[in-house]
Amino acid sequence: MKLTDNALTVLKKRYFRKGKDGITIEDWNGMITRVAVNISNGNKKKEKTFFDLLDSGYFLPNSPTLMNAGHDLQQLSACFVLPLEDSMESIFESIKNAALIHKSGGGTGFSFSKLREADARVRSTNGVSSGPISFLKVFNSATDAVKQGGTRRGANMAILNVDHPQILEFITCKENTQELTNFNLSVGITEEFMKAVYKDSEYDLISPHTKKVVNKLKARDVFDLIIKMSHKNGEPGIIFLDRINKHNPTPQIGEIESTNPCGEQPLLPNEACNLGSLNLAEMVTNKNFDWKILKKSTRDAVDFLDNVIDMSKFPLPEIDKMVKSNRKIGLGVMGWADLLFILKIPYNSNEAINLAGQVMEFVDYHSKVRSIELSEEKGAFKNFKGSIYETKKLIRDNLKMDWKELNNIIAAKGIRNATTTTIAPTGTISMICNTSGGVEPQFSLVYVKNVMDGNKLLYVNPHFEKAIKDAGIYSKKLMEKVAKEGSVAHIKDIPEDIKNIFVTSHDISPKWHIRMQAAFQKYVDNAVSKTINFTEEATKDDIKMAYELAYELGCKGVTVYRDGSRENQVLNVGKEVKKPKTMNSNRVAPRKRPELTTGVTQRIETGCGHLYITINSDEKGPCEIFTQMGKVGGCASAQLEAIARLTSLLLRSNVKVSSIVRQLKGIRCPSPMWNNGELVTSCADGIAKSLEGFLKFDKDTLKNIDKINKKTSEKPKAKSTSLMKICPDCGSTVEHSEGCLKCNSCGWSKC
Repeated sequence: MKLTDNALTVLKKRYFRKGKDGITIEDWNGMITRVAVNISNGNKKKEKTFFDLLDSGYFLPNSPTLMNAGHDLQQLSACFVLPLEDSMESIFESIKNAALIHKSGGGTGFSFSKLREADARVRSTNGVSSGPISFLKVFNSATDAVKQGGTRRGANMAILNVDHPQILEFITCKENTQELTNFNLSVGITEEFMKAVYKDSEYDLISPHTKKVVNKLKARDVFDLIIKMSHKNGEPGIIFLDRINKHNPTPQIGEIESTNPCGEQPLLPNEACNLGSLNLAEMVTNKNFDWKILKKSTRDAVDFLDNVIDMSKFPLPEIDKMVKSNRKIGLGVMGWADLLFILKIPYNSNEAINLAGQVMEFVDYHSKVRSIELSEEKGAFKNFKGSIYETKKLIRDNLKMDWKELNNIIAAKGIRNATTTTIAPTGTISMICNTSGGVEPQFSLVYVKNVMDGNKLLYVNPHFEKAIKDAGIYSKKLMEKVAKEGSVAHIKDIPEDIKNIFVTSHDISPKWHIRMQAAFQKYVDNAVSKTINFTEEATKDDIKMAYELAYELGCKGVTVYRDGSRENQVLNVGKEVKKPKTMNSNRVAPRKRPELTTGVTQRIETGCGHLYITINSDEKGPCEIFTQMGKVGGCASAQLEAIARLTSLLLRSNVKVSSIVRQLKGIRCPSPMWNNGELVTSCADGIAKSLEGFLKFDKDTLKNIDKINKKTSEKPKAKSTSLMKICPDCGSTVEHSEGCLKCNSCGWSKC
């Protein structure tokens, strides 16, 4: 596979093996050889098949498989669901097990629906329960303490059924976006609830402990509250649990209660799934989609993912048993938007919707044909009970897929894998393949990428670049204009036929987003990871329309994101490329610090917590600063001390305070915060703002500090809001896509 510079950067940083000195000791061939050898488990024929499959660019497995296959860890799964019963023993056992999974690089999902409501009686202690929301906070804190796979915090999904007595509190518990930062939230929606919404009637709230009705709520009011919160900050999402369990392949084992963090993989408690994605954009021959390549790649990918189950070291024996009893795999796709670019089909068109169904039916069908063959070779999954798939309807007659006959074969011979298809987020693996993520449209055609020397480079989608060059209108100035606009929809210099084909996420109405998700969902066993993107101006009625349409068209869940609702994030999409600033330095000796100094201390709200900044003066003016942040240590504390020391050195070297302010002001971290109506983009920015304010002080002002405090306290304060808007690794733009927050420059993902 031909690798781009961006792909190599991601691979070197996150995938290739490193020696004890941290130097990379692996390349692309070395990595896929390691993976192919490990997953084939000594079968030389399979080893070559798997190597060729990975090297072709037609398929890649989920990141844990690429990272861990052939390593001591050997944990190859990305997503897990853990049980959570109504007892202290179960709750804290799940916390411990989640920590082990996060440590191994996996994400976890939980249903909190079995936990009794707050203030319900606990007979064993003669006390009362603190309820699921309080325990959700405990899980969140525990996740903070464990770095996932040694590189990032663990990701979690929390689901609460809509009929739980504390559902209203759950819906609003992330109104403050600084709370529960390690969790995605979804409400488990039932058919009964949706019927009540349409009828505008009440529905029952049932205590999970007593199974008794404890209250009634008007369904439409609850639905409207979900919409209100989703409009405000994108959470909670909704999961149609009854619909998911209607397609549960092993109902005799138990009900599906939760999903993985991005929502595309419904799982039983103690279950995991191995995921992989086919790169559709690579499967084009002579400007036509090549169905033969798709068929062979599908079959080889099923072989690969089934082997992954046997080769994986699962973090818990209960998970090992459940996974090997059901053998669920999740084969999905990526490169969908790029494929449409190549075929010159607009994403928001009936032609694209029809092709989506056609492609996914083909993958679903042939994945099951191969799984049936594997069951004949190796045996059906242990929990198999007769025919588990409903008859699928053909979308195109020329595919000649006989689902009825296939189901008869399954009933007679069995099948190797309880599920075979999932459309998961492809994050970094789509970056390795230099293609669009999952089934999402492109977020932007031209990205501004931050590079290590402080410069900013343009990254242009290769298919768009070719179309513009073929049209004879390519120029750097035009590409910068596209980067600034974030879309070609309103650029006069670009022909209409190119505008129609090269649509980006915000050019596409939510109805088309939902229709596309539903088209793929029809032929996916599990679910589809997709974000329904809305413009900042979208109304609550727009969100409501999306939820209702998703329900009516058969989706299993919905994640929405209204632009700007949680992040002030459009920094590189829609911003000009700016040259980096440089700072001149003079070699001077700092003046000596006197024994006594006087000054002021100010508290500033930052995304990391309360920052206390003390600025002291001597007879010549400000000479030093000290910083303190409550309950923080390690790297954060060290960075603050470093900034304070260097700033103090500059002050005593007679560097103008205004010059120091210019260098610190506007530095951005992943967690900006509003402070008294002013955006504090980082701790460094907070120090700059404090220094800037100090410049306005004189001796008389300092004498009247009480009056200043009183005046400040009387001001109406803006609510503190955390605004994750840039990548914490490279500082480039991040986007909401595939149910998660991700960076297209370096591969960072919040999930």
